[in-house]
Amino acid sequence: MIKPISFSLPLFCCLILISSGSVYSQLEGKIAEGLELSEDEGIPVIIKHLPDWETKRNEAVFIRNEIELLRALGEKPVFSAVDFIADTEAVTANYPEGTLLIVEYGTPQASVDTDKNIKQLLADSPQTPPVFYRRIGNYSVFLFDGKNEAAANALFNKIKYEKVVRWLSYDPFAQKRAEQVFIRETRDLFIATVLWIILGLLIAMTLGVISGLLFYQFRQRKRTGLDAFSDGGGLTRLNLDNLTPDIAPGNFLED
Repeated sequence: MIKPISFSLPLFCCLILISSGSVYSQLEGKIAEGLELSEDEGIPVIIKHLPDWETKRNEAVFIRNEIELLRALGEKPVFSAVDFIADTEAVTANYPEGTLLIVEYGTPQASVDTDKNIKQLLADSPQTPPVFYRRIGNYSVFLFDGKNEAAANALFNKIKYEKVVRWLSYDPFAQKRAEQVFIRETRDLFIATVLWIILGLLIAMTLGVISGLLFYQFRQRKRTGLDAFSDGGGLTRLNLDNLTPDIAPGNFLED
């Protein structure tokens, strides 16, 4: 006869706690693995991409899902186009220009798809008050309760996407970037060639003027040292211009 195995209640509770702790540790590890923290400040890196983040770090709200987004900013129609897929995170902070929201996507594909959806929604259903929007790298950047478009653009210009973007397949912007690089290098080469030609002409003219002045001064000193000038080559000539000194009578040959 097989005897049933019996467990005491304290032992059973300990096993449950150990299992729960193991599962919690695994979940915590996954969350920590997906969250990118700054090594120096220990805060999410996306917060450091806010304009003037040093003054906004204490009031900025870090967002990981739709629930936290609605809790931070409330219900807004444009949020229907914002999808918090894997590796998506966001941050929001208040500025004199309005309430800024930066949503970062983990891949360029997700950012491009979301950008199309947001632009389509804003074009089909204009928001009141207006919502200012721009895609910067893998960021979808919004400004709510903004004063005007100029102020929104000035604030957007302070946001820099500093990560390396890697496409999983063919990069659709590769040809455009290659054309821009070709145009930029051709322009730089043309400007450099023109500058070198102008610089060469200036150097040649400067050396020519300096050489002419030196040669002129040399000739002047040599001419100043001459007692008289004769174009007769030392031959006997008529002293019509009174430049040839008179020949002393004592130098004549005697008969």
